[in-house]
Amino acid sequence: MALLEVENLHVYYGNIHALKGIYLRVDPGEIVTLIGANGAGKSTTLKTISGLLRPHLGHITLAGEDLVATSPHEIVAKGVVHVPEGRRIFGRLTVTENLEMGAFTRTDRTGIGQDLDRVFGMFPRLRERRAQVAGTLSGGEQQMLAIGRGLMTRPKVLLLDEPSMGLAPVLVDLIYDSIKDINAAGTTILLVEQNAFMALSVASRGYVLQTGEVVLQGSAADLQANEEVRRAYLGG
Repeated sequence: MALLEVENLHVYYGNIHALKGIYLRVDPGEIVTLIGANGAGKSTTLKTISGLLRPHLGHITLAGEDLVATSPHEIVAKGVVHVPEGRRIFGRLTVTENLEMGAFTRTDRTGIGQDLDRVFGMFPRLRERRAQVAGTLSGGEQQMLAIGRGLMTRPKVLLLDEPSMGLAPVLVDLIYDSIKDINAAGTTILLVEQNAFMALSVASRGYVLQTGEVVLQGSAADLQANEEVRRAYLGG
């Protein structure tokens, strides 16, 4: 059984048909990526899965349980956590306070402390800046914080939206190393990226979205070798 499955998903913004019956699945332990141009529907897909948008039609299931009528905070409690495009950290709170906000659904203080240590171990810069106001961090540090805050919920599925956006190449490499580490530790990941080369380098499978429809799908290796994908997204 798929851990996360989206079937026949239709989403509208007013009269604009943003998603046109897409299907995708993410199996336990996978990294699956959605690639496509701006406006293809990638972020809309993640927002709909996390309950921020309501579909006109279709199903979203987590281990067979339908999430379509579930509120966003209940979806988080069930284990689907969204790290949005643009980081969306709490700029006036400290680094530690931001991370603690990620654990708002939890009551196990010991476990929360252990997960704080895990995040600080993964991102040593955040440990150094744990008392710093988050809005004063660099863009790369804010992205680390956004991912760390998502991990504090102990997600079953982590939805990552454009984690490399606006970052220098050395920081992109660091963020993608952390994505591989998070997955190796047991977290399933659905990754949205415009940087198709980086996304396909860590994913096991991928879907290509174009104007709200899945036009290609396959293993990451097959998509990397596909001439159409290489021309459109990999600079080939």
